[in-house]
Amino acid sequence: MRFLKSLIAFIFVLTVLATAAGLGGWIWFNDQVSRPGPLMVPTEFTVDRGEGLASVAAKLEAEGIIKRRQLLQLKARIDETETAIKAGTYAIPAGVSIVSLLDQLVEGEVIQLRLTIPEGLTTAQILRRVEAADVLSGDMPEREIGEGVLLPDTYVFGTGTTREQFISRMETAQDRLLERLWEERQEGLPLQTPYEAVTLASVVEKETGIDGERGKVAGLFVGRLKKGMRLESDPTIIYGVSQGEPLYNRQGQRRTLYRSEIDRKTDWNTYQIDGLPKTPICNPGRDAIEAVLNPPDTDYVFFVADGKGGHLFAKTYEEHQRNVAKYREFERQEIARERGN
Repeated sequence: MRFLKSLIAFIFVLTVLATAAGLGGWIWFNDQVSRPGPLMVPTEFTVDRGEGLASVAAKLEAEGIIKRRQLLQLKARIDETETAIKAGTYAIPAGVSIVSLLDQLVEGEVIQLRLTIPEGLTTAQILRRVEAADVLSGDMPEREIGEGVLLPDTYVFGTGTTREQFISRMETAQDRLLERLWEERQEGLPLQTPYEAVTLASVVEKETGIDGERGKVAGLFVGRLKKGMRLESDPTIIYGVSQGEPLYNRQGQRRTLYRSEIDRKTDWNTYQIDGLPKTPICNPGRDAIEAVLNPPDTDYVFFVADGKGGHLFAKTYEEHQRNVAKYREFERQEIARERGN
């Protein structure tokens, strides 16, 4: 009986010691994964697509971001996040703990880069911007990219995005937008295909960058097409002359159109051809595309610049001529003011 009591006491002591050891180990483990790590300065770290936890942990240890890869792997196993780490490039703060680091990798808090492509640029102008963007990597695509197939927008992407991927994303965004807007288009439009919608939208985009005018200009142009009238848009002349590049005189100054250019027949000059230009004359934004596919009803047939960034609209040719006279007078006053200075 005395032996049995001693045995029970001995087992009890072993259990207490084991529990204490286990508790001590657990406390030590939590302290190790929660304390600041060895990283002395902020750095970037990339998790490649398809890369496993063991490889990520080994790289983190090799780059001095953590001390022991085994601790990170054990913590991920305990949290059941071994397969939850997301690919991308991360901004790792100095002294990051294993706990914080794992949270960052699981949440996918990757570095976000931005590139804005404004509305109204030609494809050649967009490609030059993409080529010059140091936030992108890789070579430019060798394939031909048509006019009007890229959707202007502000794009957010991760480090390592290539120029080919960025351009493909713009093309896909344009395709998806057109697919949706074409299905929702107004009935009775003088447009047979989504491509024609983009072509007209590109003319609207080049005529006005004012949000409140896009619908009015789109409605006016749609009305002209329905009546069999020519669009008579100056930007279409410019595209036929220079493929949308600015025009300069011999002194290197920006200039307006010459009469010879207005009279020259090209596949884009809507003063000389019926209907739409041969191709879009730029890459229009979503607002311009929406405007031509759902234009407001309008009786306006003519418009001319007001010299202040907007336009003067008219329902008759006589009213239009008065607006043109107003613009010419504004121009004369501006020239006189400049000479006076």
